[in-house]
Amino acid sequence: MQALCEDDPVRVADYRLLGRLGEGGMGVVYLARSPRGRMVAVKAIRRELASLPDFRLRFAEEVAIAQRVGGDWTAAVLDADPHAETPWVATAYVPGPTLADVVTRHGPLPERSVRGLASGLCDALADIHAAGLVHRDLKPSNIMITIDGPKVIDFGIVRALDGPTHGGLTSSGVIVGSPGFMAPEQVRGERLTAACDIFSLGSVLAFAAGGRLPFEAPEGRPHALMYRVVNEEPDLTGVPDPLLPLLRDCLAKDPAARPSLAALRERDETQFRHLGPWLPAPVLARLGQDAAQLLEQEDPRTALGDGALLPPPAPVPREETLGAPGPRPAVAGTAPVTAPDLPVSPGPSPTQPRTLAEERNGGNGPSPATVAVYIMLALYALVAVGATVKQLDMLESTFDTGWGFDEEIAWMWGYAQVATAVGLIVAWLIWCSRTRAAAEEFAPGRLRYSPAMAVRSWLVPFGNLYLPKQIANDVWHASSPPAAGGAMAPAAPLHVWWAFWLISAITSPLFWWWGAFEWATYDNFVRTRPDEYVYVLETNGLVALVLRLLVVPTTVAAAVYVHRLTALQQARRAAL
Repeated sequence: MQALCEDDPVRVADYRLLGRLGEGGMGVVYLARSPRGRMVAVKAIRRELASLPDFRLRFAEEVAIAQRVGGDWTAAVLDADPHAETPWVATAYVPGPTLADVVTRHGPLPERSVRGLASGLCDALADIHAAGLVHRDLKPSNIMITIDGPKVIDFGIVRALDGPTHGGLTSSGVIVGSPGFMAPEQVRGERLTAACDIFSLGSVLAFAAGGRLPFEAPEGRPHALMYRVVNEEPDLTGVPDPLLPLLRDCLAKDPAARPSLAALRERDETQFRHLGPWLPAPVLARLGQDAAQLLEQEDPRTALGDGALLPPPAPVPREETLGAPGPRPAVAGTAPVTAPDLPVSPGPSPTQPRTLAEERNGGNGPSPATVAVYIMLALYALVAVGATVKQLDMLESTFDTGWGFDEEIAWMWGYAQVATAVGLIVAWLIWCSRTRAAAEEFAPGRLRYSPAMAVRSWLVPFGNLYLPKQIANDVWHASSPPAAGGAMAPAAPLHVWWAFWLISAITSPLFWWWGAFEWATYDNFVRTRPDEYVYVLETNGLVALVLRLLVVPTTVAAAVYVHRLTALQQARRAAL
């Protein structure tokens, strides 16, 4: 990271800039700190690009599309303002060097590392293409190297530069993109498909394995590079022999001749066995040094000694701030772009920093929908327990009459169960809708069913015996932080809750007839004297007792499931 220049702003909207990460054709990338202290990468777009006709509209559309990209191999878009005087976009900061830096400093990567690189990049492109995007600018400087694998940045944003005016190649004398990694059809200005990313992938892997551009030209002259990309075969000198078939297939001039991404992911060259570190020792040492330097970065607002926050800085002159916070006009046809980590309500005062619990909960605690579910689960269980206690109390008791007693006692408890069940259903459907919407923030576009199905699936005959579980699995996994090896957090509470739900759903006809209303009918009373009856447990009464007792573990399992999923989503939201 480099220090800020004199003409760099102090802030971009709500983000305080700490230094420069790099500069490219679209603008300058800064390391910044969000209001909650998270490190982010903020790219400020060049003013000459922002002045191009329709640029802001296309930029806003591309940001909205890029927000759909999820997965472990890309840096997510967190916030943006295409309407600021200088448009900007904030993405998750990925600590580590770029692939270009690694190869320049340490030389070509060994074959094992190239296989790991190929595996991760194929997964990243799969996430990008699944969101309906073509990266169009896959190159070593857009690939960050981390201990867990490569991460692709700048996905989708470069599409905002494509148009009849500038064609995505040059603007005001600035080269946008990397000629040495463009596909031939991209150089010729033809319609681009996902195949152009396959060509760029081959160029990137050739660079990583051989330490040089596959279409290298003297002094790196752009026009010579583009000529060789279109007309000459790649120079794969230094590439290990086992990787040559893969690279030659990816670098085919004809897009139709290149393998599909699905076919690439099945090839042996892209398979990586996790039997140890995927990077050589010198690169791992570099990553450790970068992590240590990141920890040393200080926020100018933080005082030394007691850790208390200094008062907020005085208002910064307009020329020192880009995209000052304020209302942002919406773009027609696109959803508003907001930052998940920006507080939506006034937080603690600057002299009272948030506690860890407040940070994890977003400072708001359980949502009203979650609280309503807890309350209705408790009421539903209490009514079932109350009816059970009353039924047990009636055993061996003597009554003056048996006929009509159900209208006085059993039906009263039955109506209470119906009322609490209706309240629980309403609260549950609202909660399911909210949790499904939250999961969309963590894995945009990657869940199998639409948000509306989180509600409708419970009301589909027979479908409610399997559809809600599939949606619950998706929501749980999207809300769970990846564990070691990429596995999701265990979902035992989900399975226990679902097992009880299936039992309850299958036995519901018996429950609502015998368990609610028919457990104290005339058949359950035995006449001992002409005017006396004794209540006994006949078949319907015994079944009612068992089904009501089942309500207790069912509601407990549901409450545990709600608690765990809510905690997962609060932790994920706090980590954004």
